Amino acid sequence: MHSSHLLLEEPIRMASILEPSKSSFFPALTKIVGTLGPKSRSVDALSGCLKAGMSVARFDFSWGDADYHQETLDNLKVAVKSTKKLCAVMLDTVGPELQVINKTEKAITLKADGLVTLTPSQDQEASSEVLPINFDGLAKAVKKGDTIFVGQYLFTGSETTSVWLEVDEVKGDDVICLSRNAATLAGSLFTLHVSQVHIDMPTLTDKDKEVISTWGVQNKIDFLSLSYCRHAEDVRRTREMLKKLGDLSQTQIFAKIENVEGLTHFDEILQEADGIILSRGNLGIDLPPEKVFLFQKAALYKCNMAGKPAVLTRVVDSMTDNLRPTRAEATDVANAVLDGSDAILLGAETLRGLYPVETISTVGRICAEAEKVFNQDLYFKKTVKYVGEPMTHLESIASSAVRAAIKVKASVIICFTSSGRAARLIAKYRPTMPVISVVIPRVKTNQLKWSFSGAFEARQSLIVRGLFPMLADPRHPAESTSATNESVLKVALDHGKQAGVIKSHDRVVVCQKVGDASVVKIIELED
Repeated sequence: MHSSHLLLEEPIRMASILEPSKSSFFPALTKIVGTLGPKSRSVDALSGCLKAGMSVARFDFSWGDADYHQETLDNLKVAVKSTKKLCAVMLDTVGPELQVINKTEKAITLKADGLVTLTPSQDQEASSEVLPINFDGLAKAVKKGDTIFVGQYLFTGSETTSVWLEVDEVKGDDVICLSRNAATLAGSLFTLHVSQVHIDMPTLTDKDKEVISTWGVQNKIDFLSLSYCRHAEDVRRTREMLKKLGDLSQTQIFAKIENVEGLTHFDEILQEADGIILSRGNLGIDLPPEKVFLFQKAALYKCNMAGKPAVLTRVVDSMTDNLRPTRAEATDVANAVLDGSDAILLGAETLRGLYPVETISTVGRICAEAEKVFNQDLYFKKTVKYVGEPMTHLESIASSAVRAAIKVKASVIICFTSSGRAARLIAKYRPTMPVISVVIPRVKTNQLKWSFSGAFEARQSLIVRGLFPMLADPRHPAESTSATNESVLKVALDHGKQAGVIKSHDRVVVCQKVGDASVVKIIELED
């Protein structure tokens, strides 16, 4: 199955480019996070998204109320049941996001070189002369010559739908700006981004805290995407809050890096967070365009070496209105995979885009093609060198399992885990084959009732490249006699066969605990 893996250092035969792409149960090892909204919330649309390859659903609270998102989530649960495809839930906070308040929702046309006033008095109506905003400290934060971008939620990059303003003067609480281009702002929500200026608003607003402690707790969210994360302290405070919320103590925090402040403190943030989202929409405005790729490559490398999932945003904007991405976007998706991204996050493309299902399957196909030429050998050597010696026990087992799987051309790696950590470590070495992570539930009791852990851990691997979780029967303990291990292994092998990734005479690498020892074994399947 994997002998066809080319390395980019080898010359690629032109004939292989013309071979049709193969479809499989796992469309790609790279995961896809879809943002759910008006165009992707019906049971049918969601079933289509799951079948196309979405494994994490993102609920963005910048717009829409809790009831609206709850209805979408209930539909998602129905779709998960009918398609038998697991899906994790990510809650995205609003954070210190500056917004233009357009109560009438009428389109606003701005002329190039015209003047427009940004004002905190929200009782005024939005027009081409005045834009009321949700923050009264803007006049104190900016100075003449500063750059401000205003556009429909997620700047499209298209200069006809977002406007580039330059601060002309500050008058009391108002900021008078010169419009650098002509644009029409349409829709109910425009966000405002001030380039390289600190906005004195808390990273977790009161509204965010309320949403997390109600909607988040009620739905036991798997991931919390912390918008505008600027310091490691932001992550620590959020974690303390989640711990107090009982059910959310296991929720993973993904820090969203979207401005220069977050970039400056990247190393400390990475240490504290469970994963990183590189929000290239706002970052691409905060940084000069020629610097964006450097940040992407440096940040992905750091995440990979730390063994923490990295998610990249804003890849196929043009698919919001079109059935095909541009050539540059297709190349961008492939480069994200080659740079080491775990997942691709789709925003406007699935939220209000016309083709959510097609977008997910197109991105999945591009990722799968890029994975075929991912230079795993070079990546493996780099990671081993970075980890250094002596390696921890678990790290050594994980890297050995991946090395063995590649040497014997195994079709899958099966890993037994209860916390999910062993499976994530295997994924850190980027095997070229899928890793079936068999999560063995742990029994917990609080003297009043018994419960099983495991569902959280299984769903949380849905954002890690190459990991495909499977929840084992709680009656099979993780570390026990070889007999129960064999029966769980049989279930995992059957799952792989059904999925079409394992066939007779294939080799499979199994990573499991036997007593106190961790064992890597290679099995060859009979007929």
